[in-house]
Amino acid sequence: MFCNQCEQTAHCSGCTISPGICGKDEDVQSLQETLLYGLKGMASYAHHARRLGMTDESVDAFVEEALFATVTNVNFDLDSLFELVLECGKHNLRVMELLDEGHVRRYGEPSPTTVQEGTQAGPGILITGHDLRDLEDLLRQCEGTDIKVYTHGEMLPAHMYPKLREHPNLAGHYGGAWQKQRREFEDFSGPILATTNCILIPKASYKDRVFTTRVTAVPGGTRIQDDDFTPVIEAAQRCPPLSEHRTGSSVVGFHHNVILGMADTIVQAVQDRKISRFFVIGGCDGAEVGRNYFSDYARATPPDSFILTLGCGKYRIRDYDYGTLLGLPRLLDMGQCNNAYGAIKVAVGLAEAFHCGVNDLPLTLVVSWFEQKAVAVLLTLLYLGVKGITIGPKPPAFITPNVFRILQEKYDLRLIGSSAQADLQAVLAAA
Repeated sequence: MFCNQCEQTAHCSGCTISPGICGKDEDVQSLQETLLYGLKGMASYAHHARRLGMTDESVDAFVEEALFATVTNVNFDLDSLFELVLECGKHNLRVMELLDEGHVRRYGEPSPTTVQEGTQAGPGILITGHDLRDLEDLLRQCEGTDIKVYTHGEMLPAHMYPKLREHPNLAGHYGGAWQKQRREFEDFSGPILATTNCILIPKASYKDRVFTTRVTAVPGGTRIQDDDFTPVIEAAQRCPPLSEHRTGSSVVGFHHNVILGMADTIVQAVQDRKISRFFVIGGCDGAEVGRNYFSDYARATPPDSFILTLGCGKYRIRDYDYGTLLGLPRLLDMGQCNNAYGAIKVAVGLAEAFHCGVNDLPLTLVVSWFEQKAVAVLLTLLYLGVKGITIGPKPPAFITPNVFRILQEKYDLRLIGSSAQADLQAVLAAA
């Protein structure tokens, strides 16, 4: 940490300035950093929403105010900083609502669909990231060619929108989570278009085939100007064609409108003891040791429960047959991390259907933690008063032990344990 006043490392020896004055108090700095990370995540969602024509002036005003609160010698008060952190969660909820509405307006009402995975023979382009507007523009510019476009990573949920999946150049999905891309991109012979974060610095073997949009950029890659994907299309025609290699299929598209459209059936099934519990297992994936916890947890869930998943964390749990329940897959893929609003919407909608609070639902949230958008979503959940959330595999480095203790006391925020099975059994025993 860095001292705002004396411009030395925080907790520097021999400092004569009071910690409450120079900003060295680590809990104050922890909340300031939490606010900054939340704002970064919210800005990511707001950027996507703005590209779809969805904005809210009150959100923009809050961003200015919150950033000002982190300026040197402005705010040293824990209570007011905590209020700002929760206010960030409130405005992030609005931003996610705007993004969800923008997607549905532009691309149609989402619905479950089966997505073919792997590649077909012929020229192809791989698009990764989160920005569906980029996918739309790329597909439009590929019209009339034999180039197939494949989604990668967080682009998989694009297939749930009818106006995208019905495009003749959209061929299917290729690959998994972001941390595997160096191997997957090397094996994909065509160009790769990265639209947002979750792009790794490319290997020399394929960096000349990497294209990026707007602020997304990597060494050796080519940034696209003015949404003109001609260089990507020309690269697809120039690169060696893909071979035929099908790897299976998956079902996506369980948008909140789909699930809440079945609310009466779900409520009755719970009352008839046909559904014991709902688990939300997903979030941001990572490469460090310990994330197999989420795979183990999902596989141990009882057969009369549903698993809702979203974000790239789904790749930890999707390659397993969980069976069906009420004629539906037990694993319901709700979309990108950009669709996190959907999980919140489902929780609130089911609480209304059951005439109870969200914390009274047979619902468990087990969230994999990695980056700034995960911070923004967590702050939204805390703003809504959701309790008992389990995060992992370890606490965020910017959260001090005292701030984490406050979150535990206020919201029963928990860290994952050493055993997924033991944590799950504790949840079921307390139900």
